[in-house]
Amino acid sequence: MTAIGIIGSGNIGSQLARAFAHAGHDITIANSRGPETLEELVGEINAATASHGGGGTVTAGTVEQAAQAGDTVVVTIPLKAVPSIPAPLLAGRTVIDTNNYYPQRDGQIAELDDETLTTAEYVARHFSGATVVKAFNHIPSDDITAQAEPSGTENRRALAVYSDDENAKGLVSSLIDEIGFDPYDGGTLADSWRIQRDTPAYGPRFTAAELEAKLAEAKRYRDM
Repeated sequence: MTAIGIIGSGNIGSQLARAFAHAGHDITIANSRGPETLEELVGEINAATASHGGGGTVTAGTVEQAAQAGDTVVVTIPLKAVPSIPAPLLAGRTVIDTNNYYPQRDGQIAELDDETLTTAEYVARHFSGATVVKAFNHIPSDDITAQAEPSGTENRRALAVYSDDENAKGLVSSLIDEIGFDPYDGGTLADSWRIQRDTPAYGPRFTAAELEAKLAEAKRYRDM
C-alpha cells in the first residue's frame, strides 16, 4: 500500500482517486476550494471502494497536505494553474503530470506555442526539484474506471508514460498496470509531444501495438 497525493479533484483527479483507492492505495486529494468541498466525493469513493473489497481510503486535504502525503503526487489541474503551486512543496517527489495545453483556457504560453518545450517539460521546469512523469493525459476520464482490465487481458488498453528518470517511469508504469492498463514506454519528456492533444494517439482506446503505431504517426504542430 502506498500513499499518493492528488492535487486537483476534477474529472481526471476524481477518477484516479477511485482507481488508486480500489487498488489499495491511500489517497489525499485536494483542490483550490478547500477540503470541505470534497466531502461528498470522498464519501462516495470510500463507500464504493469498501463495497468492492478495496483496501485503500481517500481523505480530503489541503494542497499542502496532498503534496506532502507521499512520495508520489498527481498534479491534475489546468496548465495555467501549475505555477500557482509552490515548487518547493513537491521537491524530492515523483510528480505525475496529466496536463494538456488549451490556449483558450490557459492563455498563450510562448514556449508551447513554438514547441520549444512539451507540456511535460513546461511542468518539469516549474517543479525543478521533483521528478516529473507524463501519464494519463490522453485517456477520457470516465475510461479510467470503465475500461480497466486485469493484467494479462488480451487486447488490454495501453497508456503511454514518459519521463527522463527510468525509476520514476517504472514506478508509474506499475501504477498504470495496477489500475487496469498496459503501460507503454514512450521515452523522455521531450518525446511526449507525440501524445499531446490533437495527435493520433490522443483520446481513443488503443492496445500497446496500436498505440505504438499511432505515436509514430504524430507530427509536430508546426508541421501540420
